[in-house]
Amino acid sequence: MAELLLEILSEEIPARMQARAAEDLHRLVADGLARNGIAFEAARSYVTPRRLVLVIEGLPLAGPDVAEEKRGPRVGSPAQAMDGFLKSTGMAVEQLEQRDTGKGVFFFAVINKKGRPTPEVLTDVIAETMAGFPWPKSMRWGANSVRWVRPVQSILCLLDGAVVPVSFGPVTAGDLTRGHRFLAPESFRVTGFADYLAKLRRARVMLDPVERRHAILAGAEALAGAEGLTLKPDDGLLAEVTGLVEWPVPLIGSIDDGFMAVPAEVLITSMRSHQKYFSLLKPDGSLAPRFVVVSNMEASDGGAAVVAGNQRVLRARLSDAKFFWDTDRRHSLQSRLPRLEERLFYARLGTLADKVIRIQNLVSALPFLSLEQKGAALAAATLCKADLSAEMVGEFPELQGIMGRYYALNDGLPAEVADAIAEHYAPLGPGDACPTAPISVAVSLADKIDSLVGFFAINEKPTGSKDPFALRRAALGVIRLVVENRLRLSLRDLFTASRKSYGALERDAADVGADLLDFFADRLKVALKEKGVRHDLIDAIFSLPGAAGNQNRSAGSKAGGGGEDDLVRLLARVEALGAFLDSDDGANLLVAYRRAANIVRIEEKKDGILYEGADEAQLEQDEERALFVALNEVEDRTRSALAAENFAGAMSALAKLRRPVDAFFDKVTVNCDKPELRANRLKLLADIGVAMGLLADFSKVEG
Repeated sequence: MAELLLEILSEEIPARMQARAAEDLHRLVADGLARNGIAFEAARSYVTPRRLVLVIEGLPLAGPDVAEEKRGPRVGSPAQAMDGFLKSTGMAVEQLEQRDTGKGVFFFAVINKKGRPTPEVLTDVIAETMAGFPWPKSMRWGANSVRWVRPVQSILCLLDGAVVPVSFGPVTAGDLTRGHRFLAPESFRVTGFADYLAKLRRARVMLDPVERRHAILAGAEALAGAEGLTLKPDDGLLAEVTGLVEWPVPLIGSIDDGFMAVPAEVLITSMRSHQKYFSLLKPDGSLAPRFVVVSNMEASDGGAAVVAGNQRVLRARLSDAKFFWDTDRRHSLQSRLPRLEERLFYARLGTLADKVIRIQNLVSALPFLSLEQKGAALAAATLCKADLSAEMVGEFPELQGIMGRYYALNDGLPAEVADAIAEHYAPLGPGDACPTAPISVAVSLADKIDSLVGFFAINEKPTGSKDPFALRRAALGVIRLVVENRLRLSLRDLFTASRKSYGALERDAADVGADLLDFFADRLKVALKEKGVRHDLIDAIFSLPGAAGNQNRSAGSKAGGGGEDDLVRLLARVEALGAFLDSDDGANLLVAYRRAANIVRIEEKKDGILYEGADEAQLEQDEERALFVALNEVEDRTRSALAAENFAGAMSALAKLRRPVDAFFDKVTVNCDKPELRANRLKLLADIGVAMGLLADFSKVEG
């Protein structure tokens, strides 16, 4: 068994493309080998800023022999047909077999193909892989017609130490490579992966991204700890810096005290986005006047010159940030509002000034705010987008909202208004903190619902994996705001109120509301999946036609098309339903419900009528009467429990149906010979579904 070592050395690969490129190289070469019938024991891929590497172990020296069988013409066919078949197979008539297929005797050609040598296969597979490599962006260089992410400098390709003659544009593979661009630029020969790995290490290259990541993190934490500080966690920056260096050397530098009056978020963002520096924190969590830079060099002076150079560059960067900070504070947020009329929110949904008015209208409609809170929320809604025209936000868009808070405080606005401006974009994801202050919650809720309603009203909905306006994230944000703050709201009412603020659009409020409830049902399943909540139970509650649970069998069965749009109440009902179905009474009653529903459905289809509302006067057997009485009692108790939002009590009432239902099925013949009696018994079975339908659409429950 042989080992393949492939290294493609190039100019620097963008950090954001590296991990995917390593996966693609592994996948494409492995798939190419599989197509040629060549299996292997293991494969690993690696990536550094300058090289893509693949090592495959356990390769055979040749592919397996293959026997290919072709059926030819029927025996006795015209000579022209035989000549064509013989030409296609390269065989003589004497080499063919004759077989009786049951439909006649036919000629068969059995062609034995010897397996191709693995080096020959690898030459073709690697060339095809490089020619069709799926870089997000690629380039030509020089006079070459081939494309790669950056100019290719060399290819190292060895199979058990022997060169595989792969060519790509002007580059032909050999057994040479190079180490670190500055610390060890000389070429050296390698014989295999172990030799390659050892020589790369001596040439100041850490091949494994995991090792580089660990070295960066450990080195930065050690430097911070030596000064009594901690490293600000930033996995995204750590991943990016890992893709920028082949030999990481963390160093610590200082921020001039004159910049520490600038908001910490500005300093952190400037250092992160422009310089790729890690921020350090004091024991109290505030920003320390220190940073960690990861050099790609080992310097003879211990990195002093590198640190000094980076401090000089940082000084210029932060001078710009301080200038923006000082300039922006000369203008109030209120004075920036007219500029929102110049900024388009979306072509068919108006400007940002229009959006602000809609947010104000929706905030006014929120029922959980007191009169005083409503005034503060309206002030925050008015100014929530004003910082978008600030110089700082123009330079660092990720600081929108955050800078609005600072500028609001600078204008002398109340802290609760300033906080709402900062928090109205939150939560941005599952790991983001959810606002809890009523004013912040109100503005955040209004902003997200306005976007959802607007885009759904013009049919710009997410499709498949595409969600250009982040509407799924907005819906999950609304769900978190409502559920985590236990807000008692009707989503449908909010959608209707939001739709009124828009002019003439393609879809009306009822259509948009129904569609959005379906959308929220799907998002709720995603949000609760990790908590182990069953998606079918959410469907069963969402499908109810009215918030009070006035269920009937003719209600729409489409999830979200009903009326249970209070998420807090919905989740309480889902929890109670789950507990009920986990009990013996619940599980057995579900079986009985399905039996009753199936019988009624079959007979209704056969008879062409709808059965509902049993007549007490036509009941004959004791079991029928007992079920009739139980259904009425259960329905009364269930309605009372639902009105009090005692969902556990409602499920408990429903459990009392189990015995009379079981007795009915044991003793009563539904499809009896008397037509009127049969019809009344079918109505009684239908009433079981009506009673149970007060609590949930049990037809949605799986299992």
